[in-house]
Amino acid sequence: MSRLQVDYIDLYQIHGFDPQTPLEETLEALDSLVKCGKVRYIGCSNLAAWQLMKALGISAQQHLSRFVSLQAYYTIAGRDLERELVPLLLDQKVGLMVWSPLAGGLLSGKYSRHATTEEGRRVNYDFPPVDKEKAYDIIDVMQEIATGKGVSVAQIALAWLLHQPVVTSIIIGAKKLEQLQDNLKAVDVTLSADELGRLDEVSKLAPEYPGWMLERQGGDRQA
Repeated sequence: MSRLQVDYIDLYQIHGFDPQTPLEETLEALDSLVKCGKVRYIGCSNLAAWQLMKALGISAQQHLSRFVSLQAYYTIAGRDLERELVPLLLDQKVGLMVWSPLAGGLLSGKYSRHATTEEGRRVNYDFPPVDKEKAYDIIDVMQEIATGKGVSVAQIALAWLLHQPVVTSIIIGAKKLEQLQDNLKAVDVTLSADELGRLDEVSKLAPEYPGWMLERQGGDRQA
């Protein structure tokens, strides 16, 4: 702690799931840091829904500190998180910190179906994986909305995330000051119900089992 020049760490997160180490051992180690006052809260990153729920169950059963946050990839062009993890996070009241909210720069406004750039991370590092054709359809709609509001495509992509109830915070990774300034303005962008509907329609996930069966069997019994 002396090297960091802090009395304690507010949030200490594991970066991923270690298949060689039992979750019980990981949670006990993290709990010891909380109990000795070096860490206030613990979180995780890049866990599957079953791994996160198992960890929460162990914490409850053994009276250990529980994960209060998940750091995960989530964008309007990559909504896979909504299949299992989003319902879990909302149900268990776990916060969501979004990484790569612009899909590795793909949603920055530099890219479209008819325009490319020789600059940007995507040129040499095509990650995270994205369905490009679907992403271009999404960008087309975002560009139209952005033009109507006089803002950037990146601001629309970030604003869409900020409109999602599950999102607690967003981690932005701007390389230039003007990019940072542009990204920060997303907090002032309000999307109407119609605009959110258009964005949801163009970016929605294809139905998968058991999701479509759960909706079919219990869709009329939603609280």
